[in-house]
Amino acid sequence: MHDRKVPRPSLFRPILAGATLRERIIACIGALIGIALCGASSALITGGDWHVPLLVAPIGASAVLLFAVPASPLAQPWSIIGGNTLSAMVGLLVAAVIPNPVVAAGVAVALAIAVMSLTRSLHPPGGAAALTAAFGGSTVAAWGWLFPLVPVALNSCILVMLGVLFHRLAKRNYPHKVLAPAANTHGTADKPAPIRVGFQDEDIDAALSSLQESFDIDRKDLGRILREIELRTIMRAHSELTCADIMSRDVIAVRPDETRERARALLFAHNVRLLPVVDDAGRLLGTVGLRELTASGSDLSGAISPAKTASSAAPAYSLLPLLTDGKTHAVIVTDEARKVVGLISQTDLLSAMGRLAFTREQATQPA
Repeated sequence: MHDRKVPRPSLFRPILAGATLRERIIACIGALIGIALCGASSALITGGDWHVPLLVAPIGASAVLLFAVPASPLAQPWSIIGGNTLSAMVGLLVAAVIPNPVVAAGVAVALAIAVMSLTRSLHPPGGAAALTAAFGGSTVAAWGWLFPLVPVALNSCILVMLGVLFHRLAKRNYPHKVLAPAANTHGTADKPAPIRVGFQDEDIDAALSSLQESFDIDRKDLGRILREIELRTIMRAHSELTCADIMSRDVIAVRPDETRERARALLFAHNVRLLPVVDDAGRLLGTVGLRELTASGSDLSGAISPAKTASSAAPAYSLLPLLTDGKTHAVIVTDEARKVVGLISQTDLLSAMGRLAFTREQATQPA
């Protein structure tokens, strides 16, 4: 008998989708800096002793969201500031009306959830802020009705400002902005080509409704992830088809010192949408098309646009997002030295996709 191999426990297992050890280290550093500076700044602003930081406990939970999951809708600036401040206000009001602390605590948290939901500022630490205000304590007693502003709103605002600065230095997207979807570049009411087929926004809404659960992710982010999964699935299914298989190898190119009339003549003579611009060694500098050639000037140096490139070994289907964005008409295939070795147009990719689909359909039909 062979002993079963027991998988060794990993030192770090992501508890969130996309989490890595590096991301958690950054989160720890951010929380360390954020909480320390938040406490010191709050004390100095209010004229207190910075050795006794003016901090409320919910800010620690806010820091976890802000630095560990900055893409979460619950961790955005308005959620942190609005959620904590409004919830603290709710807690004070409930405590003033309901003398029983146990009842007041439950009502405060319940109303805080309702208020945060109505104001689109849902933030889990807001429940702790409401509970803190409802139970009272030395800090609540010291500030009275100003407690939601000082220290809660003050802490929240300072923490958010520090978070924005930290994430910018760490080159992270915060406040989180969902990447703009593909746009229709033709000025018509049609949806962009990449999203005309496959699942639609209403399908996402219907799926979320049928699951009857709330998920900590923006719906637009969810759509982005699903479309990336679709693309990855297609690429895996057709991984054998590479850019080298379908690219045009006899590429018509121009040099930057050639005239615009020469480039325009080549575009029309070969019935192509753009031309690669190369230096004397054949290295790619960019591309020119009819749109760029309409600008004033004699040579091509001022009309060169950045080129979309790929390697010859890349899966051909990985070019789908580029060649269906409504802007890119061709992708230039280059080698490691950035020399032009081929070109793939929309027609090239479409022909390959059609041929592959036809071949597979024929192979599945009975003899």
